[in-house]
Parts: sequence; C-alpha cells; structure tokens
Amino acid sequence: MKNLAVVVVAGLSLSACVTINAPMGSTDNGSSNGNVVTQYPVETALLNVYTKERSEQLYAVVDKQNIVADIKVTPKGTVAFNNKSVKASEINTVTKRYDQITNQSIATNYFTTNPLMFHGFTDNSGRYSLSNQTTVIPKMASVGDSSALITENVYSDSSMRKQTGTYKQSWSLTRESNNRAWLCIETSENLLLNFDPNGTSSECYKINAQGDILASKITISQPSKNGSTEAVTFISQ
Repeated sequence: MKNLAVVVVAGLSLSACVTINAPMGSTDNGSSNGNVVTQYPVETALLNVYTKERSEQLYAVVDKQNIVADIKVTPKGTVAFNNKSVKASEINTVTKRYDQITNQSIATNYFTTNPLMFHGFTDNSGRYSLSNQTTVIPKMASVGDSSALITENVYSDSSMRKQTGTYKQSWSLTRESNNRAWLCIETSENLLLNFDPNGTSSECYKINAQGDILASKITISQPSKNGSTEAVTFISQ
C-alpha cells in the first residue's frame, strides 16, 4: 500500500542536519479514563485509515519553518487492477511550507475486503506496485502483538519492466492509555539499495476500542552522511 511517509517527506527538501522530534498532539480527551482495554480491532482500524473517506492535517517544524501535510482519502469504488476486480481509494497529499505548496501526490491503493488484503498502488508519477500479503490481518489483536504485513515491489510504470524498489511493511499494537492504543505501520528501507536516502518510516494511529482514528503521527528516519539517523515527525493537532 502507498507509504504516506514517502509522500510527505518529498515536499520537505531536508538537509542532513535537520532533526525533528515534535510532541504528540491530540484532540482526544479523557483517554486515560475507564476500564483497561486489552484487545483492539486492527482490521477495522486499517480500513478506517486507508479505505474510508477522511481528511487530516499533520504538522512539523523544519529549520524553524512550519510544514503542513494535508491528507485526504476518497473511496473510488470497484475497479480493475492487475487483472483482478478490487476496491480502490485515492490518497491526495499536499505538502505546504508557509502556505506555499511544495509537493502534491495523488495515489490510489487497491484492496479487497472480507478479509482485508492490499494488492498494490499507482500514483501520479506513473509508479505501479504489487503487494504480496502473506498474513491475514486479525479482526482483533492484543496489546503487544505485531506481525509482518506485506512485501511490496514497486515499478517505474505499469509495464513492470523496471523495478525501482522492494519494501517490507509490518504492523504493531502498543498501549497508549487504559483504553487507547497505537497501531503502527512500519516500512523498511528499499531492499534493492545498499543505501536508501529515504530511510525507514513509521505511521502510527491512536485508536479506541471501536477502531476509530483519534490522532496520527508519521515519523521518517533518514540516514545521514556521518552514519547517524535523523528523525522527522509529523503530528496531528
């Protein structure tokens, strides 16, 4: 599935010296109250993140400049992809610096439901990906659970003559409070490269016991020339 972190970081023009670790913002109130919840609906939460209509703004400060990423997800119904009948959702991501657009990406994720499986994505740069999902996303998972999710092969276009990347994605569920959890999607470096300047990424979503999305944060960890790792974190407010 489309890696939102790569889309967001493309609009930053980061220098190697930038390190951002922003505090987490949230509109969720009273999340520490109530009984302790030990299981959360992972499949429902992922459906809410990637396939249902939603919009959000993520914020970061880079080199003392405010960066905003506007993300909008729009369902597109049933379509054909890789000779299969699948469902589609469009992700429109606009990155702004001082209200000036620095990058815009329109990508489409392709998936089937019952159970939820991701099949790949296309985007407005012409890229075409095929996902190999070897594990079933659980209806319910316990805090502390994690699993491999997909291996994704990315090509320069739909002819699939030139492969540009291979990535592994996994999910994990950790406690945020008594009745809230973080569901995170981790994306590896490009396995085709000895050195991937885009590094790794983590998309985390605060969820409740119903799988509703309450807050988001996206962290991009990029290697620098001196061997250290620089982290950039976008947060919802």
